[in-house]
Amino acid sequence: MKKLTALGLGLATSLVAATAGFAADKLTLQLKWVTQAQFAGYYVAKDKGFYDEVDLDVEIKAGGPDIAPPQVIAGGGADIIIDWMPSALASREKGVPLVNIAQPFKRSGMMLTCLKETGIKSPDDFPDKTLGVWFFGNEYPFLSWMSQLGLATDGSAGGVTVLKQGFNVDPIIQKQADCVSTMTYNEYWQIIDAGISEDDLITFKYENAGVATLEDGLYVLEDSLKDEAKVDQYARFVQASMKGWRYAEENPDEAADIVLENDDTGAQTEEHQRRMMREVAKLTAGTDGRLSEEDYNRTVETLLAGGSDPVISGVPQNAWTSIVTDKMM
Repeated sequence: MKKLTALGLGLATSLVAATAGFAADKLTLQLKWVTQAQFAGYYVAKDKGFYDEVDLDVEIKAGGPDIAPPQVIAGGGADIIIDWMPSALASREKGVPLVNIAQPFKRSGMMLTCLKETGIKSPDDFPDKTLGVWFFGNEYPFLSWMSQLGLATDGSAGGVTVLKQGFNVDPIIQKQADCVSTMTYNEYWQIIDAGISEDDLITFKYENAGVATLEDGLYVLEDSLKDEAKVDQYARFVQASMKGWRYAEENPDEAADIVLENDDTGAQTEEHQRRMMREVAKLTAGTDGRLSEEDYNRTVETLLAGGSDPVISGVPQNAWTSIVTDKMM
């Protein structure tokens, strides 16, 4: 019981009482990307009946390259979305009033992966190299990092050349780039699966560089938080979802199999999803879903320092709240 209380896995009596005897409340969750172990906690919570236990009927919508979660929720297609904080804060500044209600991913999985044959041994060796970078908001931690290193990103001598990278690792496999953007749980292993040995690679984690931004968080529209019934639903959702994450961390192979059962595309493999689940578990371990204000402030500072055209123009106001996780506890 002590463990359940500490991790927030038991439901408060008031939440159970508030929903007992009524039809389950419907909630729709929009994922940031396709069905994969990055979202295992939610699929596990649904499969194991954790949402049923708190009187929620949760629909999980897969994402993809043509699906922008902020646009989905703004258009009424979801109640809750998963997004990275740079994207969410940029959307808020552009008029979509997103608010972070929970942060299941405590740590960042983003890194630069480089070929050792390029001579790169540390960030001191980045000058005059070509670095693959994801854009659409993912470039800002990179730009902040380069700014801290004093490196220009326009391809000039002594700086770095930026290659706009698609969501694949082709540039490093085809040797068009010296380094590419990867996630610890996904693209890094695509490089390995392509036949490049781990011994031939060197990685630099954004978290170690002090420029990591918060990744998979849960966001809702600000006006919905004025409705006490919706806040109660969100609290039950976060509670059950974190229970799903704890189960997934403790049973990674089973969790990966549950994800595969929900992959209608058949594009994922058992080996990749089980490996991904083990890596994702390192990012969610030890958190009960509450957002750390220190982590939030670091993310904002990194975004504001991201070059001459930062993703946000100033410190956001009311972009996160603890009322949902407070109620959950």
